[in-house]
Amino acid sequence: LRDVCFEWQKQLPPLRPLKRFLLVSIHAIRNIRRKMEDRHVLLPEFNQLFGLSDDIDRAYFAVFDGHGGVDAANYSATHLHVNVGLHEEIVKNPAKALKCSFQKTDEMFLSKAKRERLRSGTTGVSALIVGNKLHIAWLGDSQVMLVQQGNAVTLMEPHKPEREDERARIEALGGCVTYMDCWRVNGTLAVSRAIGDVCQKPYISGDADGDSFELTGSEDYLLLACDGFFDAIKPYEVVDLVLDHLMQTKGVGLKAAERLVAAAKENGSSDNITVLVVFLRDPQDILADCLRDTKSLGAGDDAQGSPFNFLSCEAAATQ
Repeated sequence: LRDVCFEWQKQLPPLRPLKRFLLVSIHAIRNIRRKMEDRHVLLPEFNQLFGLSDDIDRAYFAVFDGHGGVDAANYSATHLHVNVGLHEEIVKNPAKALKCSFQKTDEMFLSKAKRERLRSGTTGVSALIVGNKLHIAWLGDSQVMLVQQGNAVTLMEPHKPEREDERARIEALGGCVTYMDCWRVNGTLAVSRAIGDVCQKPYISGDADGDSFELTGSEDYLLLACDGFFDAIKPYEVVDLVLDHLMQTKGVGLKAAERLVAAAKENGSSDNITVLVVFLRDPQDILADCLRDTKSLGAGDDAQGSPFNFLSCEAAATQ
């Protein structure tokens, strides 16, 4: 290991260029909370990390929102992607590998929690891009959404106690869902699934949900974020905020996540906030397409002397 490190210090091994465009913008703040319990992971070079040498690009992204301490979030950010990369189905069935790795990570952390008397838990959402497929999996209320041709696309439904199916599952196990400033499991947690929370198992389930989608090349970007963001910003607002940011920066997307975090804080979020934006197209192309569409849609208005409104290119999609 020492010899390899010395060699890499002189010259890093070459990375195979990715076939797909990927640009990541990430920003996270503690906000007014006493502790920062969010964690995030981005691995655009997933193949390199796990020695996968086939001709298929893979990239992994995840956001974890801890509660009751940071141990579960730290553990998940350290181990979940390893469980995915070492899963026996990672090549043939990556969707299964991703979903099952949540359960395995939960089981591993519960063993540690019982040994070390840890009580923390964490929600989590992850996205695994494999060639032209997007695989997602999640526990709790951290979320992932997609923006495609200027339209916000919902990919998932978060695990909250007030969901009819979640309430039925919890009550069938002998637990309860009560309202105490928000809906809570057994009067404590405001999420119904998570990694950890050893004292609330099995009511707080570690069984993740997942889904898969075909990527056609028309997708603008993915956004992964914790509830500190999504409780303050609606999905359709994301589109306007990112376009406004790209307009101001002339198509530079590296600080898009910072703009989104600032908007959530301005809208009253007091929680930890983590936002991870994965551009699947060059932000300058996204901006150019929006401006072109706006000009064509507003041609009639321009003839009447109407002022140009940048955000009008999204107005039709958000009504």
